[in-house]
Amino acid sequence: MAAFLAASEVWAQPTLRPVIRGRQYAVASMKPEATQVAERILRAGGNAFDAAVACQAVLGLVDAPNNGVGSDAVILLWDARAGQAYSINAEGTAPRLATIEWYRRNQGGKIPVDEGLLAGTVPGVVDAWYLLLDRWGTMTFAETLAPAIELAEQGFPLSNRLASAINNSKKLRKFPSSIKVYFPGDRRWQPGDIFRNPDLARTLRRLVEAEREASGKGRREALRAARDRFYKGDIAREMARFSEENGGLFRYEDFATYSAKVEEPVWIEYRGYRIYKNPSASQGPAELFALNILEGYDLKAMGHNSATYIHTSAEAVKLAMADRDKYLGDMDRIVIPYQGLLSKEYARERRRLIDPDRASPDYRPGEPERFVPGMELLKRPADYQVAGPADPEGDTSYLVIVDSRRNVVSFTPSLHTAFGTGVVMGDLGFTFNCRGDYFSLVEGHANALEPGKRPRSTLQSTLVERDGKPVMAMGSPGGDDQCLRTMQTLLNIIEFGMNVQQAIEAPRWTTRGFPASVFPFRMHPGDLGLEERIPEAVRKALEAKGHKVRVMGPWTLGSNAAVVIDWERGVLSAGTDPRCDAFALAW
Repeated sequence: MAAFLAASEVWAQPTLRPVIRGRQYAVASMKPEATQVAERILRAGGNAFDAAVACQAVLGLVDAPNNGVGSDAVILLWDARAGQAYSINAEGTAPRLATIEWYRRNQGGKIPVDEGLLAGTVPGVVDAWYLLLDRWGTMTFAETLAPAIELAEQGFPLSNRLASAINNSKKLRKFPSSIKVYFPGDRRWQPGDIFRNPDLARTLRRLVEAEREASGKGRREALRAARDRFYKGDIAREMARFSEENGGLFRYEDFATYSAKVEEPVWIEYRGYRIYKNPSASQGPAELFALNILEGYDLKAMGHNSATYIHTSAEAVKLAMADRDKYLGDMDRIVIPYQGLLSKEYARERRRLIDPDRASPDYRPGEPERFVPGMELLKRPADYQVAGPADPEGDTSYLVIVDSRRNVVSFTPSLHTAFGTGVVMGDLGFTFNCRGDYFSLVEGHANALEPGKRPRSTLQSTLVERDGKPVMAMGSPGGDDQCLRTMQTLLNIIEFGMNVQQAIEAPRWTTRGFPASVFPFRMHPGDLGLEERIPEAVRKALEAKGHKVRVMGPWTLGSNAAVVIDWERGVLSAGTDPRCDAFALAW
């Protein structure tokens, strides 16, 4: 066990992939092509923010089931010049026509899950591109989108995963506009086949055209013109027209009034590290709740992935996720009592609920308002069930970039499930995310549907600071499991002394013992999933504590990527997950 090894022995433990180290920059993303494009931008003189735009635009092609132009997104970044962390909230908003009453009247009180325009929210990622370039970047849309336009026009060879994802998508085959893009001539794809999306190339070129036409007004106005063509120009009108003609609720005003937001992250101190998370419309802060609880234990003495360690961690996560369900959502529409939720005093109270010998099957949100002076208790209804259909899998992408000045971008874009709504928007070449199926239709719930509201997303990134400098950034696709994956990676490094690659590859656990994010918000009391590399003796000890153990494949719980910054030696170390196609480069 790593917990009982000396530091030199921990470093010597073998990994399936090497740590990728450099001094100038490091990039990791979910696909090799996207990582290479980010490196190309950095070598051309761009910074981490320029590279992030180019990287995600290409991810939207080569990782098309999981993200794209129609994505929502959350971003954590470190501005080296300001010496400060920022959050970008590019979560989509519900259409103005989308109300609880409308779904009750027209959809039997249910939001369609996984597909169709009625499950969608307004794309946020294009506005995130604009914010990154305008506020922190140095390049133009023409420069950063050129690689994606090239791949969309000229084509790229399909990976095994992408060929399989397209061929096996039932929802893409339901919509004529999607068939046109993904199944021309009833095509069945083979790995290595060249895939093109000329419609998407034309859409991206329209942004570049708008920028060029406004270039005489200066860089900022040119960037704004490109952004506005998507949200206020002809592209917005085409999206609105297609939606109305095909039964969607999106109208022009939904796009014209949309804006991604720059926000101040929330954070806690953990063992001398400051851990940042996105504050609004994100599940990310739930990881902070869990870490606050776990800080009261000697995790290293428990032993890495011992029964005691996994039990304690899983119980802390269930408590944190119950608070996620009751308290987290769109800060523009609800009050989130962060002063209480993030306090060490509240964590101490929550910690007392953990029985060291018994797994809890219960949903147990707390009352953090009592730790906020003068605040009354928030009366919010629960909305979950313990029976129902199988939980859908989340589909998300991720990239992390650190440049020579130590600017950092931790970027999580998503369509939510494979190909999002599944509906290619007319001749534009992309689908919307289907994040609208996260909304509750119970009035008063923190995540209750409202026109123009952002759903509380599973999307989250992690940024870690120490002594006023960024030292780690990480993320992982995985729906509700995202926080659990980044938390385990973080603890593997901080508590058990693993390097970044060891921390990513280590055997993992998960739990569904809290309300899921997707309708009907199913909870599995007592659930605990373990990769089968965790020893049988540990499994049996956990079962003896009352956990309902599921043994999963040996390499099934992760799609992680991370970069660690060693300021003393001036070295960047990047790691990627062998469970997926993630790829890292550094120099």
